[in-house]
Amino acid sequence: MTVGLDRAGRWHVSILFETSVAPTPVAKATAVAIDLGIHSLATLSTGEKVTNPQFYKRDRRRIAKAHSTLNRKVKGSANHERARKRLARAHAKVADRRRDHLHKLSTRLIRENQTIVLEDLAVENLKRNGGKAKTGINRSISDAAWGQLRSLLEYKAGWQDRNLIIVDRFFPSSQLCSSCGARSGPTTLTVRQWSCDCGAFNDRDVNAARNILAAGLAATVCGGDRSRIRTPL
Repeated sequence: MTVGLDRAGRWHVSILFETSVAPTPVAKATAVAIDLGIHSLATLSTGEKVTNPQFYKRDRRRIAKAHSTLNRKVKGSANHERARKRLARAHAKVADRRRDHLHKLSTRLIRENQTIVLEDLAVENLKRNGGKAKTGINRSISDAAWGQLRSLLEYKAGWQDRNLIIVDRFFPSSQLCSSCGARSGPTTLTVRQWSCDCGAFNDRDVNAARNILAAGLAATVCGGDRSRIRTPL
């Protein structure tokens, strides 16, 4: 048993024990792919879009106020310590709500599907440095917590005997038409919908998710890079 006190002044107790987890059966061998984003946290190959709650953005004024209050206190004083804990609690509440949301989403995806396909995003490379607008993009990416969602899916897939497939980050999922395979899609993020010469009308995120699904399933059938395919132990 481990007992700890976090920066927000909250006590945590961790107890380690062995147990067995019975895999939850799925109704049929379903597969789904996920295109991660900022406006929609997750767009599924089924067409479903999961809204990004943007927990930090919701509370940023309260956090900014707590930070401003802390800056006005004398370091080392009791008032400074109280203000520091108030700021830490504000950040902790955001993290708690985000973690709860991601746990519920990842659990649902694992329960409803036998195979989940994700794109291997280099989160740090997507972040940009400098400038007010770019700082806002960085915060939005951090607030979305794509890496945390992937980590949750990874260990839950292992628990529930599910397959988790990771598609190469350089796969042009947004530029390929999921209907005909032509590379006719837009390269700029501002274009959210587009029409292919084959006649298909594509939503950028749904189209990307469908391409990710096709690439992931093809890798399992055609003997792709097996290191990118996570199967249950």
